[in-house]
Amino acid sequence: MSLKKQVYSVLVVSSSDNFNAAVASVLPAATYKPVKYVGSISAAQRAAAERSYDFIIVNTPLPDDLGARFAVDKSSSGGCIVLLLIQGEHLDDAYNIVSPHGVYTLPKPVSQQSMIIALRWMRTTIDRIKRTEKKATSIDDKMQEIRLVNRAKLLLISQEGYEEPEAHRYIEKSAMDRCVHKSVIAQEIINRYS
Repeated sequence: MSLKKQVYSVLVVSSSDNFNAAVASVLPAATYKPVKYVGSISAAQRAAAERSYDFIIVNTPLPDDLGARFAVDKSSSGGCIVLLLIQGEHLDDAYNIVSPHGVYTLPKPVSQQSMIIALRWMRTTIDRIKRTEKKATSIDDKMQEIRLVNRAKLLLISQEGYEEPEAHRYIEKSAMDRCVHKSVIAQEIINRYS
């Protein structure tokens, strides 16, 4: 686990100045920055198009829309965690609509302690997503290297008359001797015969 302190970007979509002030008190700048506040869904769409955010907090209702569709769209597109705050009497209906898309919901009014707990859940979730994405990227890179090495081995077999184990050993030894990845040697072989 990294000792580096994580910093999370936040988009707060709320037309309530009181709510914005309350949220600001639970978003310390050392952990949450930048924090952008917008007062409508149309402004939120523009802000989300300009940059990506780790967290989006939607305080419903908003002047131009309820915000549920925006929450679902942003959560479904991946890369961010969305929290939808909705009046208690509408919470169950909203939850049934948005939860299959990964949107968190909280009933309004929300206490400061509940908001802090929700932010902790959101941080845990985004950290897990980022670790999973990093692993997936690592696996993709490894698969790409395997494909490249296999192509180079086939060229060595067909062009130089190597047996498969000899071709593999040649690529591995060349990489070790030059202190480079096997993919570098493989790419050189591919370039030589292409």
